[in-house]
Amino acid sequence: MHSYRSHTCGQLRAANVGQTVRLSGWIFRKRDHGQLLFIDLRDHYGLTQIVLHPSRSFFEAATHQRLESVITVTGKVVSRDANTINPNMPTGEIEIVVDDYVVHSNAEVLPFVLDTDEEISEEHRLKYRFLDLRREKMQRNIVLRSRVISSIRRRMTDLGFNEFQTPILTSSSPEGARDFLVPSRTHPGKFYALPQAPQQFKQLLMVSGFDRYFQIAPCFRDEDARADRSPGEFYQLDMEMSFATQDDVFAVVEQLLTGVFGEFSAKKHTPAPFPRISYATSMLKYGNDKPDLRNPLVIQDVSSFFAETEFKAFKTAVANGDVVRAIPVPQIASKPRSFYDKLVDHATSLGAKGLAYLVWADDGVKGPIGKFIKPEQLEDLKSRCNVKTGDAVFFMCDKEPVAAKISGLLRTKLGEDLDLIEKDIYRFCWIVDFPMFEKNDEGQIEFSHNPFSMPQGGMEALTTQDPLTINAFQYDSVCNGVELSSGAVRNHLPEIMYKAFAIAGHPPEAVDQRFGGMIRAFKFGAPPHAGIAPGIDRIVMLLAEESSIREIIAFPLNQKGQDLLMNAPAEVLDKQLRDVHIRIDPAVLAEKKAKADAK
Repeated sequence: MHSYRSHTCGQLRAANVGQTVRLSGWIFRKRDHGQLLFIDLRDHYGLTQIVLHPSRSFFEAATHQRLESVITVTGKVVSRDANTINPNMPTGEIEIVVDDYVVHSNAEVLPFVLDTDEEISEEHRLKYRFLDLRREKMQRNIVLRSRVISSIRRRMTDLGFNEFQTPILTSSSPEGARDFLVPSRTHPGKFYALPQAPQQFKQLLMVSGFDRYFQIAPCFRDEDARADRSPGEFYQLDMEMSFATQDDVFAVVEQLLTGVFGEFSAKKHTPAPFPRISYATSMLKYGNDKPDLRNPLVIQDVSSFFAETEFKAFKTAVANGDVVRAIPVPQIASKPRSFYDKLVDHATSLGAKGLAYLVWADDGVKGPIGKFIKPEQLEDLKSRCNVKTGDAVFFMCDKEPVAAKISGLLRTKLGEDLDLIEKDIYRFCWIVDFPMFEKNDEGQIEFSHNPFSMPQGGMEALTTQDPLTINAFQYDSVCNGVELSSGAVRNHLPEIMYKAFAIAGHPPEAVDQRFGGMIRAFKFGAPPHAGIAPGIDRIVMLLAEESSIREIIAFPLNQKGQDLLMNAPAEVLDKQLRDVHIRIDPAVLAEKKAKADAK
């Protein structure tokens, strides 16, 4: 018999009764019944109940053994009495009567109980992540992640893609977030950067003559944490295709996502082809560029309507360039006044100047602004918003970006509070036609998203159109309000790249300096190519039905970007700093610390 186990703790069944077996694992639960000691022994595969009799020499020591100590037991499989069978355990029909008991590792007093549904602080969970990961839910999530990645690899290979690895130490690149910089010991004053994405390298692979590339790629961005984004690092399915159009990329991703979600979830999902929604339409109808299509509420623009009414607050605002967004909501006319007042307060807390509303009740149209709108205008508004008796419409007025953002948040809140969100389904869509450029807070034109995208209309668009009217061949895949991936048809022509960067304020010499490898490659024959990068973490988060991405990552950083288990980031020795030609200025450090403490 093997030194540690003949079976796993999730393997034994009634058919094994009478066999002598050996199991190893952690003490999960203990129940001392006086004459008998029951232990639930746990390993990665499940639980088995073991029974210790007081006549055994190890009985007394076992009664004092702490939970999570590691043991090996040898004994005979017996059937449980009919009234003690546990139908909730796969091994619930049997138990092991222990003849031999070996302790491998004694556990100290636990910082928290593993066998509990009580909330455990995230700080505790991350500091003792090795314990947290022993819990059934976390084991299930991390194994799911492994299986999803294996499935993705298999599917990509079947689709004709080859997996290649790209460098981790590279140069800094304006990908839209802060780089993690790595000082060079051998090149004083110079730095590597950890890749925000393998963007340039995967394009260079296409220029090098490879046709279909993919990689489960680690990416590094020095940005704050969000529920669906881990600070510091994340993983994405990076892919690129030569001689490919936007439609070719969509076909691959739709086949991949429907396959993976169909394999790992019993929920329904959007069949291919996924609906395509322009960026402008998404911002109007849903208030953001990652719409949750399970929510039936749709935002409408009613600016032109209010420009003709006597409601001066909106009429004047529209004349000054503001917009009015309407959110029609079905069958809430019977809600008490407090419901509407709370929603107005919530809108104000989000930064709204206010929130107007009208209710189409059985005895007429009611609401604070109803007296400013003529009866025939109310009929027009009813038709525009497709309103029926019993419905209400909320109105938000502000500058277009603000109105879109707050309306989108209100749409989400209404959908959740009124239980309108579809359940047990994954709603996929594509967001397309992203703007190529935008104005920053200083009024300067810069790239909206990926600077390496092909502008729609090519060189002609760059030379004849207002930059803010140019769309790019950029696209996102979205599922249930979560952005799963971003991609683009790439700009593979040097002259178009130089012109696009010039519009964004980067002269040719700056392009040559920062992207010399790629621009030089494009001058020696580059194929048209396109790619995308679905986020592994977000895919697994959706499949695991978790609201935080930290629940599906084995060793995540906390919301402050700290590793509480390994104590990172941490100070290093002066010698290490000297090796990379860096000196810490105590005054600057103290100033930054004071500012951080003040927050």
